[in-house]
Amino acid sequence: MKKLTLLTALCCFFLATAAQAETLKILTWKGYAPKALVEKFEKETGIKVEATYSNNEEMIAKLRATRGAGFDLAQPSQDRISSVQAKYRIYQPLDYSKIKSELFIPSMLEAVKKNTRVKNDSYAVPFCWGTSGLIVNSDKAPDADDWNALIDPKYKGRISYRLKRPTLIAMGFALGYNPFELYSDPAAYKAMLDKVAETLIKAKPLVKNYWANGDALLESMRSGEVYVAMAWDNGGWKLHAENPAIDFRAPKSGALGWIDTFAIPAKAKNVDAAYKWINFMMRPENAGYFTSQEKVATASQGANAYVAADVAANFERCFPKETIDNIKWYPPVPAKLEVMEGKILDKIKAAK
Repeated sequence: MKKLTLLTALCCFFLATAAQAETLKILTWKGYAPKALVEKFEKETGIKVEATYSNNEEMIAKLRATRGAGFDLAQPSQDRISSVQAKYRIYQPLDYSKIKSELFIPSMLEAVKKNTRVKNDSYAVPFCWGTSGLIVNSDKAPDADDWNALIDPKYKGRISYRLKRPTLIAMGFALGYNPFELYSDPAAYKAMLDKVAETLIKAKPLVKNYWANGDALLESMRSGEVYVAMAWDNGGWKLHAENPAIDFRAPKSGALGWIDTFAIPAKAKNVDAAYKWINFMMRPENAGYFTSQEKVATASQGANAYVAADVAANFERCFPKETIDNIKWYPPVPAKLEVMEGKILDKIKAAK
């Protein structure tokens, strides 16, 4: 009897240890795994969460290097999945039967399924969405209302943006192109990129800095070093809460809209935990908390009821219906165009 009791105790101990040892490794963007929600998830499930913060380019590079190993869940933008998956096979098809579809805004869920399809499989579900546009100090740059403000000589030395593909797209619109309509014509797209490169190289003396760190950009806006920047809407809202003169502005030609997703790497070890995290984060009360903290809207059905009033006011102020209707949503980007863009960005960086 004592032996049986001891054996039972040992079994319970090893089972408890195994549960405590279970870990979910997430490759995500900064802010997408808030501490309060991580702690809540860990308490509910007993699964430890380890978040590695990254961006689209780094996510692709990390998962390519390991052929989809090392992480259980990733959060790439929806336009960066299908072409990458077709070429490198770094993700696994999602089992949508394990997704609580009632938690999602139906149209957004279907759109991401469509945009991440490769042959007969889809590879993601939506998490959150937002836009890139202008952050403007209206006391210093009251007329900055479109992408061409980033190359306007009257703001010389007070301009900042990232040297990444969104800036190339934005400048394409500033120059009168519709870059997304050119995706199917590589020669025309290359011609546009050449013109964009010529424009941005000529405008280099106007730029205060090419920001790589979002916190550093916000600080340069706070200090008055920068008057006009290309950045995400939630960055502008954080600054607006501190200084009403600074705010996000959707460019007249249209803000650039993105959707970040949940996708499961090809060699994920803890797939069940990944699905648990997805469904946990899309619960309205959790998604609403995320939006209130990060000022980023989610694809969660019913989350608005849990969003703080001041955050809801940001969306009302900056995104009236006509502005939302004018958002230019990123379509899936063909891999060959990314190679072109990389060369153009290197050319701009190297130019004196």
